[in-house]
Amino acid sequence: MSGVRTRALEVLAAGPMTTVQDTGRFGHAGLGVGRSGAADAASHALANRLLANPRDAATLETTLGGLRVRARGPVTVAVTGAEAPLRVDGRGAAANTVLHLPDGAELAMGVPERGLRSYLGVRGGVDVPPVLGSRSTDVLAGLGPDLPVPGALLPVGPAPAAPPNTDHAPTAPVGGPEAVLRVVLGPRDDWFTERAVDTLLSGRYEVTPRSDRVGARLSGPVLERARTGELPSEGMVAGSVQVPPGGEPVLFLADHPVTGGYPVVAVVCSEDLPGAAQARPGTRVRFTL
Repeated sequence: MSGVRTRALEVLAAGPMTTVQDTGRFGHAGLGVGRSGAADAASHALANRLLANPRDAATLETTLGGLRVRARGPVTVAVTGAEAPLRVDGRGAAANTVLHLPDGAELAMGVPERGLRSYLGVRGGVDVPPVLGSRSTDVLAGLGPDLPVPGALLPVGPAPAAPPNTDHAPTAPVGGPEAVLRVVLGPRDDWFTERAVDTLLSGRYEVTPRSDRVGARLSGPVLERARTGELPSEGMVAGSVQVPPGGEPVLFLADHPVTGGYPVVAVVCSEDLPGAAQARPGTRVRFTL
């Protein structure tokens, strides 16, 4: 409509890593395309719920903060997930809260003290073009929107008809020094010794700096195999605890490959994947049945 200004978020700084994410792309695993989507689906959903957006509206997922954006046109936003210090035009602001940014206002996100990933939702969603039905960036497959860089303008979609019905959502802090993850054994736990399975469930692991949206690489007790050789490639899901020949497990996250040839000793319950996604390098990890 003539004379209506398009609203957008102008990226001033992208921090260590910022991606556009929604609930992911479904139904393409047969083509070798994974779901992707927000690594911490619960925090992504909370941002949209605060803003009365549809659950699949796209947000910005930041890793260890550092994001700065400027409102181009008035926008309403909310930041969830890892609680990074927030400032709007230099004044402190609260996480898990509906924030109204006038045209030209700047929102700056610091580094969270705990947790790894924060989510910046905007009322109307980040309205970049979808790829295969999703606005998620899959860093493994190279699908979806480009990583936001300084100077990028991210369009904001039309605001939903229903207004937000709350302005704050009290939540427990995410992240922490230890993540306890519930697992179901298999499908290839028979490729490991009984001692290895006991070790998985009693040992202490630590998230290494070689972790990303594809998976969390863990250091800790080695898991001994009961069989030699390798498997043909088979399907993988988020939460798979795959064990390469070195014996230290890898926990697959949102951008995991759709197939893999190393045996999967266990799978993390989907309800615990948001906690896994918030485990920053140095976090201790324990697995429990």
